[in-house]
Amino acid sequence: MRVLGVDPGLTRCGIGVVEGVAGRPLTMLGVGVVRTPADADLSHRLLAVEQGIEEWLDEHRPEFVAVERVFSQHNVRTVMGTAQASAVAMLCAARRGIPVALHTPSEVKAAVTGSGRAEKAQVGAMVTRLLRLAAPPKPADAADALALAICHIWRAPAQSRLQQAVARHAVHATKGPMA
Repeated sequence: MRVLGVDPGLTRCGIGVVEGVAGRPLTMLGVGVVRTPADADLSHRLLAVEQGIEEWLDEHRPEFVAVERVFSQHNVRTVMGTAQASAVAMLCAARRGIPVALHTPSEVKAAVTGSGRAEKAQVGAMVTRLLRLAAPPKPADAADALALAICHIWRAPAQSRLQQAVARHAVHATKGPMA
């Protein structure tokens, strides 16, 4: 499974591509950050994020895109930019028919470190260890993008089985009792 992880942001949008399957060593195929100038017009910033993500999609051809689920932050301005960049990532994937998975920050931290309250440094250290890298990816947005991809690879099989079970239950429930 090849996953493009996106840590959305307007100033720095982390991007990371990881390949592998749950229970096996994973491989980092690429990591980086799409940057936009804070003083640029919002529409131009969103366009730059879109172009950056499209380049990563062209180059790495992921099977899935994992995006950090935007959650309420104290700074409304920050959460708005994050949500807009997140929407751009989802749009780019949808345009190509690539499934998108949203993962919460605590879900990603728990998957990678074992604790949903892990600090950024802990996440970076575990990403470095899990992908057998020489040093943690910088900035933290890049490491977070890789963590999103890792989280998806590890959790997707279980989520898929759960969705299939729910679908089977729904089919049986609509058929009613057999006579």
